[in-house]
Amino acid sequence: MTSDEREIRAVHSTWLNAVNAGDLARLLTLVAQDVVFFATDQAPFGRDKFSSHFLVAHQQMRICCTSELEEVVVVGEVAYTRSRDALSVTPHAGGQVAQFAGYRLTVYRRQRDGRWLLSRDVHTLSAVA
Repeated sequence: MTSDEREIRAVHSTWLNAVNAGDLARLLTLVAQDVVFFATDQAPFGRDKFSSHFLVAHQQMRICCTSELEEVVVVGEVAYTRSRDALSVTPHAGGQVAQFAGYRLTVYRRQRDGRWLLSRDVHTLSAVA
């Protein structure tokens, strides 16, 4: 495993920990300024919409995400990961836990300072029956 692959795996792990902790400030240190997220049933969106959705979601629910990296590929200054993700969402006010599962493809770009930041992210999460 190359040092770049280890660094990207570390970013992936840090991302999951921050999502589960509701740590938006930490998440924003891991994404490029021009990040674009792709999700089903909505137009692509950037940092601002991600931030507002994340804050509202964590105010209303406890979110627990797991992710198994299945592939990490580094090509020069760009890399991508493919993972299998699962998400459980528990309303703070009580109620039924919702379960989601699917796959995610994340593109990273190496920055001038050497850090790998999330640049594009697309997932296929859907409700588990």
